[in-house]
Amino acid sequence: MIKKFIKTSMGSLIKNKAGSARIWIFIFIFLIGLLVIGGAFALYYFKGGKKIITKDIKAAEKIIGLNFTRKERKMMLDNLKDNLSRYKELRKVNIQNQVPPSIFFNPVVPGMSFEKEQKPFTYSAYAEIQMPDNFEDIAFYPVTALAQLIKSRKVTSVQLTELYLKRLKKYGPRLECVITLTEDMALEQAKHMDEEIAAGFYRGPLHGIPWGAKDLLSTKGIKTTWGAMPYKDQIIDEDATVVKRLEEAGAVLVAKLTMGALAWGDVWFDGKTRNPWNLKQGSSGSSAGPAAATAAGLVGFSIGTETWGSIVSPSTRCGVTGLRPTYGRVSRYGAMALSWSMDKIGPICRSVEDCALVFDVIYGPDEKDLSVVDLPFNWDPSLDLKEIRFGYLKEAFEKDYKNKKNDEASLEALRSLGVELIPIDLPQLPINSLSFILNAEAAAAFDELTRSGKDDLLVRQVKRAWPNVFRQARFIPAVEYIQANRIRILLMQKMAEKMKGIDVYVAPSFGNSNLLLTNLTGHPTVVVPNGFDEKGNPTSISFIGGLFEEAKTLSAAKAYQDATDFHLKHPKLEDNF
Repeated sequence: MIKKFIKTSMGSLIKNKAGSARIWIFIFIFLIGLLVIGGAFALYYFKGGKKIITKDIKAAEKIIGLNFTRKERKMMLDNLKDNLSRYKELRKVNIQNQVPPSIFFNPVVPGMSFEKEQKPFTYSAYAEIQMPDNFEDIAFYPVTALAQLIKSRKVTSVQLTELYLKRLKKYGPRLECVITLTEDMALEQAKHMDEEIAAGFYRGPLHGIPWGAKDLLSTKGIKTTWGAMPYKDQIIDEDATVVKRLEEAGAVLVAKLTMGALAWGDVWFDGKTRNPWNLKQGSSGSSAGPAAATAAGLVGFSIGTETWGSIVSPSTRCGVTGLRPTYGRVSRYGAMALSWSMDKIGPICRSVEDCALVFDVIYGPDEKDLSVVDLPFNWDPSLDLKEIRFGYLKEAFEKDYKNKKNDEASLEALRSLGVELIPIDLPQLPINSLSFILNAEAAAAFDELTRSGKDDLLVRQVKRAWPNVFRQARFIPAVEYIQANRIRILLMQKMAEKMKGIDVYVAPSFGNSNLLLTNLTGHPTVVVPNGFDEKGNPTSISFIGGLFEEAKTLSAAKAYQDATDFHLKHPKLEDNF
């Protein structure tokens, strides 16, 4: 029994020892494996992970939609490593936002010719403007009327400036449309304008008129925030060319107005700009503040910018008139760059003729923005409509879309004026697929913001917002960007052919590719109110002209506007406050 017990016990012990040994061996092998794998990961992360290998190339092929062979990947490996080294060297250079690329976009295609003679500026013959019983009603007067009142000294620039400052303080916070009031400077400027008039010196129709600037136009000694948290305390210590020209014309800057952060939408670092007609709505963007403030009678006029709809969209939402000039018409010096080949600066006003008056002051070269051409602007408000050949986007109007009823009524209004509308269509090219041109340029404009991680400070952190767009744009191949711009040339050529038989065409403001297309080709657009939807919100119609044909485009829009009264209506702010 004892022998058997010892034998059994010894056997179990030997088996247990053998089992324990196997466990320890397994643990040892596992630890060795973990050490090897961990070491490999550590080596990859600290050394190899920062180097490009052929597997990285293979993975990247999915992003660009191409396939290379194993041999081809090995062949390009050293070159890709060299490129990365060059990128790192270039990133050491501090490139300010205002520095443009060496490649300049030109909307003109071979064979085009333009009027070269500058003719005298013509003003409409208006009846004498009288002061209203309620002084505050003049807050909604167009510049054409305000100018008469100031020139005749029925109202002073100081009185008008004080009125607008009062309204900016009262309604601005609820509309969330003001970033910086320039009260002291404005009152000083207004006083000086009044002194000049008293001395018999009159600068022109903008003399003493208070205005507001989209807060991407630099102003000496005043914050220029670009509507974005990372730049909310930024001061660019010089005036943008547009600001200088308006000051020289006698206009009085009363406020820096809101814009969607870095020119997208109506959300800025401290709020969401509201539509004065409907405070539950945003004012759209990115010229959110200029459109809202103009519609609400907080400024005489304003300046906005457009890259892809940023004048057309908020002007529509807020029921005001906007001019997006031809690319290369207005100097962008001192303005935040978003897309060097698409950015444009233009006026947002209460009438078409107001847009003409403001545009006449701000257009033309300044020897600083080399994209600006030297061509005349021959505005003649009495131009006979028979001298303008009208087209319309037939297919766009035939579709079933929102606000179709108002747009059809606009066409009928033009026909009632004796206008013959020639049906046209847009070039058949993949327009929407060219939109990443904007994304690539915007990502370059704000490259440092992305690499520094400061893009996390922007309020909007969603799929359709700049932080995400800037990041994904890093994966747009340079070759595809160039190819897209080559197709853009084809688009410009086809568009030039379409425009040969017309001077101006009418289009729905939204719901088709026209808005993106004409921003890519650089054509001017005038957007005017054309009614209200079933909820009482403003709608609009767009007039698109030939390159550098702002005069005819504005004349066409003015003829329509004079035949309607939608631009004369304004929001009843008292009902919303």
